[in-house]
Amino acid sequence: MRRNSYLLIFFLLFTNINFSQSVEILGRVISKTDVENIHVINKTAKSFTVTNREGAFRITAKVNDTLQFSSIQQGVKNVIISKDIITSRTMLLQLDEQVNELEEVIVGKVLSGNLISDIKNADDDRPINFYDVGIPGYKGKIATQSERRLSEAGEFKPLMFLGLLTGGLPLNPILNGISGRTKMLKERVELEHRQELLRKIKSDLSDDFFGVNDLEEGLRTDFFYFCAEAPDFKERCSGMSDLEIFEFLKEKLQKYKKNLQLSND
Repeated sequence: MRRNSYLLIFFLLFTNINFSQSVEILGRVISKTDVENIHVINKTAKSFTVTNREGAFRITAKVNDTLQFSSIQQGVKNVIISKDIITSRTMLLQLDEQVNELEEVIVGKVLSGNLISDIKNADDDRPINFYDVGIPGYKGKIATQSERRLSEAGEFKPLMFLGLLTGGLPLNPILNGISGRTKMLKERVELEHRQELLRKIKSDLSDDFFGVNDLEEGLRTDFFYFCAEAPDFKERCSGMSDLEIFEFLKEKLQKYKKNLQLSND
């Protein structure tokens, strides 16, 4: 009897210790909409990951940790880690599509059914565009003003001097290169690209990042500009996944806090 009691106590203690430890959980999100790149945040342990194209993810957690799932399409959902999840080390989560209802908007004229009245109230014919006549048109990203000016300024290349032989020497690239205007426009375009990338990062990751990383609200804008000024900012963030950008921000936050500490000392 005493031996059985010891075994029971040992089992209960072992179980309690086991549940108090963090384990890696393999999870999967299912939804009627896209399940890739959903943010998965352990708000208790302050860790972050994202789902892959199948909705799968891995994250470390323990009992009673709170996982937050968020995306533009699905909204936000919080899940408290249970003992069953820890025991199986797996979880399957259904996310519902977030529907944003808009007020009814009437576009154009309202037709009454009276032919004469409707003809009088009808809009004029819309202008014909390249889609109507089957002419291919440009569908890419519209260049900014600085990008257009840089394109017009041209870029000087030594091969251009061969134009002296044929009388077709392009003057604009040469003059703009000598005056420094081309260099100035390149720097302006580079700055615009960095600002646009920074704006997107702040919009997509700011709330989630500061949800698991502490920084005074008044310092957050300054921190983002600190990141944008880093030489490897575009290399580490342009075209990268949210998880890779998140890791970049974590590295820069450590350096930013060290700089704050040094300036305060």
